[in-house]
Amino acid sequence: MAKISQGNALTTPLQQPGAKIQGDGYGLLTATVVWKADEAASVNSVINRGSSCPITSLGTLTAHKYSISYDALDIATLTVDYVGIESSSYSGTRTEPQITGSQGLTSENITAHPNFFSLATGFAGAPIAGVGTGSTSAPIYATVSITGGVEYEGNNGSRFQEQNGNKFLGFKKALYPGYYGKTNYLAPQTSFSGHFYTTDAANVTGLRDRVGKSSGTNQFNSIKLVPDYVGTVFVNGTKNQLLLAQISFEDFGTLYKVQYEVRYNREGYEPETYALSP
Repeated sequence: MAKISQGNALTTPLQQPGAKIQGDGYGLLTATVVWKADEAASVNSVINRGSSCPITSLGTLTAHKYSISYDALDIATLTVDYVGIESSSYSGTRTEPQITGSQGLTSENITAHPNFFSLATGFAGAPIAGVGTGSTSAPIYATVSITGGVEYEGNNGSRFQEQNGNKFLGFKKALYPGYYGKTNYLAPQTSFSGHFYTTDAANVTGLRDRVGKSSGTNQFNSIKLVPDYVGTVFVNGTKNQLLLAQISFEDFGTLYKVQYEVRYNREGYEPETYALSP
């Protein structure tokens, strides 16, 4: 028991002047409050995870972590860190996502190229393989005799198993060195990654259940995961262009920190393969 001759006996923690609170610009609040208490005092009221922060003007914060030091008179100094969400951010239930994006190239099969069968916007000349004398829905390729049988040829030495296409056999004419023997090309790939904090576990489970599903807007589970300046509608014909590829989550005080990755495909994701996000 500390020796006290006058003043507060500090049998319960006493808040000290100089508390600090800061916001990250996305709705997350962090605060640090210093308390004093007698060594024998119960300090659980301020250091337990989830204990309320005395600063409430911007939002509700709860204890996240703490440290305790003792002076020569066995008076404990409690430094407690609190976290919370601004009341103005979705009524204090979650923060705005903090997002980064990247654009790069990845290897894909040449048959997936948008200019493979029919001339696509932005490409000059003719399609890579084309459709012969037929149409996109009914190609007719020229017959080419080979040892032991025939194959069917389109543009740039492309060969097919049947006259109407069916299986692509590759580029088999050295006359076209840019294509000869090639099977893949470098396709652009865009991904968005970000994180947000929430007090609602349903936001965590809702996104978890949507991994592998596509969206035609910048939202999944009614949560905006891609910023409006990138776009709000992501649809190519009947295909959604955004796919929720991954989420991870962790406790952060009494909040949940949700991290995620969203992939963008300009051609869109096949609805028969990737379920639509409700």
